[in-house]
Order: sequence, then structure tokens, then C-alpha cells
Amino acid sequence: MSLSRLTFLRSFCKFDNFKLLRRYSTQIAINLSDPAIQTYLKHLIIEHDNLHTKPRKSVEETKRLHEIKPIVNVLEQRIALFDSIESLKELNKRDGKDEEIKKMIKEEAQIYLSRIKEVDVDLQSILLEPNLSEGGVMIEVTAGAGGQEAMLFAKELFDLYHEYSKYKNWQVDIASFEKSDIGGIRKGSLLVQGYGVPELMKIEAGVHRVQRIPVTEKGGRIHTSTVSVAVLPLATEVEIDIPDKDLSIETKRASGAGGQHVNTTDSAVRITHIPTGTVVECQEGRSQIKNRQIALQKLRSLLLQKQEEEQSSKINKERKSQIGSSNRNEKIRTYNYPQDRVTEHREGGGTTHSLKTFMEGGEQLETLQESLLRHQRYQAVMAEISDFIARYKAETSS
Repeated sequence: MSLSRLTFLRSFCKFDNFKLLRRYSTQIAINLSDPAIQTYLKHLIIEHDNLHTKPRKSVEETKRLHEIKPIVNVLEQRIALFDSIESLKELNKRDGKDEEIKKMIKEEAQIYLSRIKEVDVDLQSILLEPNLSEGGVMIEVTAGAGGQEAMLFAKELFDLYHEYSKYKNWQVDIASFEKSDIGGIRKGSLLVQGYGVPELMKIEAGVHRVQRIPVTEKGGRIHTSTVSVAVLPLATEVEIDIPDKDLSIETKRASGAGGQHVNTTDSAVRITHIPTGTVVECQEGRSQIKNRQIALQKLRSLLLQKQEEEQSSKINKERKSQIGSSNRNEKIRTYNYPQDRVTEHREGGGTTHSLKTFMEGGEQLETLQESLLRHQRYQAVMAEISDFIARYKAETSS
């Protein structure tokens, strides 16, 4: 490590009075002048140097190096700019009596200071950039409190996610679809796969509340109904290997509404996992092969759920925390039709208008999800910094 870098690190970081103030929870920006933040960033530079010079790295170390490298690259620019300002200070001490040189030094210093502000904006963006991954989820949409009106809105929410998946160019398949009497659904599930799916669609997990005048309401009163959304990881063949001998696969003719192929071809598939008795069905597509693939994906996810429940009950607790009991007062988002607004109740959300456009599954939902993810990333970064400072204080005090 160069002498200039060491000098910068000493001036950049102060090692006393580490405090992460509550203000971080109320604003979506990291205070780069806070001593705790400075110490954490200094630690990242040292960690990067150590990992970079290490001849043999584990998979975790390689991943960590890749994760912090963009941050350190920006910090390197910051170091160079501060070094340049220090050089100007030395030049001013030596030749500052010359007015022309003094003017040039001042102008150049302003350029460096402006550039530092730009670099700090870049640093904020990189620190708060959500980490997206390639993967898949199973989205379960279930009508909650509100009877037929809840079922109607469940269908609208189901359609919203289906259209949004196409808007994002994700692969989407209908796994199940239980219709109600007047055009709604009691329950439906989608299998969605693509880049950013696990992180973005996890945002949708919870109770969604709708406030509007139902089509069946003759008195013009506004009703409140709920729909529960659960988002479960989509298991892969690597995670869940199912031997053929453990499966009982039946084909039958599809039933219910669906066009000419209903009751004319054996396209519906019913799969039973013999060891656990788990049963899944799929009859949404015209192709028996496609329905079989979807049913197997759904079965893998359910078996992964059972497996993790047996180990730690993790998925079961997650589902319960996501959908609660579907009561009207347990909500993550409210869709108010009379006021033409969508209100996100979690931190980082807010209110957006033009509800009809929002329900089309396009840019408005994307913007909301990205805002929530950015806020979650902010909270995660601050928690990581807080943990680091606690460890640092423990190590330095012992």
C-alpha cells in the first residue's frame, strides 16, 4: 500500500465516537462524512487489497472480491482527487504569493472539489445498488377477506403479475387457476423465472388491500377486501432430485373453461409424490408435455418447502410472515379505486396515482419495486456497517 493511500486513510477515518444515528432510517442516503461510514469504507479498501494479493482464493472470497471491487474503484478515484488537492495546498504554500499562480490553484481546486461531489454520487449509487440474481419463484395469489369481491381482485392481481412478467421479459407459466362463480379466482399460482425475479417479486409477498364499490353492491358503499400473495423459491433439479420411481403420473382430459381443447385431449397432468403423498395438477396449457414440466416444477418447490420445514420450518414461517391471516388491517399495499391511488405502506414506498395504469403491470410497478429494493439495500448496508463497527470496537478494546 502506497504512502499516499495510508495518509489518505488516516485522514479519511476517525476511530472514536462511532455512532450510527437513527436518521439513517428516515433518509435514503448514506452520510459519507460520518466517522463510522468512513471507518467501514477504509476497511473495505484494506479487505480488497488483502483479497486481491491472495494467491489462492476460496469461492466465497472470490465472490466477496467481485462484490466490493466497484466500491473500491470509486474510492480509488476519491483518493486520487484528495491527493491532487493536497498537492495544490503544498504548491500554494510555496508559490502562493504570486497572484496568477494563486488564481490557477483556486480554479484547479474547484475542479477537483466538483469532481469529488460527482464521485460521491457514484459511491452512493454503488453502495445502494440492489443485488439481483437469476432465478425463479412460485407466486401464490389467494383471495382473503371479502368474499366474491376478494376473488375478483385476486384475479386482477394475478393478471397484473402475469402481464408484469411479460413486461420484464421473464418466463412465466400458469401453474394453477381456481375460478370463482363470477369471474374471479379463489387461488392461482404462477411460475416465474428470469433475472431479478427472486428479489423483485419477493417485494410482492404480503396482504394486498383493495377499497372500491363492488359490482354486486347496489347501495354504492365502498367495501374493503384483501388478497394474500406468497412468494416461494422455485426449486431446481439440483436442489430437489426426484427419482422416477417416486412419482405416479396420470393424464386426463382438462376440465372447466379453456377452449376447444377442453375434454378433447388428455392434456391435464396429475402427479403424486408417493413417499410424501404430495399431489400437484396442471391443466392450463394445451400441451401435455408443457403441463407435465410445470407440474414437476411446482412439485419440486413444494418438496423443497417440506424439506426446509422439516429442517428449520424456515419456509413455513416465511409464508406466515408474508400473508399473515389476511385480515384487512394486515396490509403491505392498498389499492383505493375511488381515490385512484396505490399506497405502499412499507418504508421506501409512498403513493402513486393512475391505478388503472398501475394494474397493467408496467413501469409503475417496476419503479415501486426498485424503490423498495433500494431502501432494503440501504437498511442492509447500514446493518452491515453497524455490525462491523461493533466488532471493530470489541477488537480494539480487548
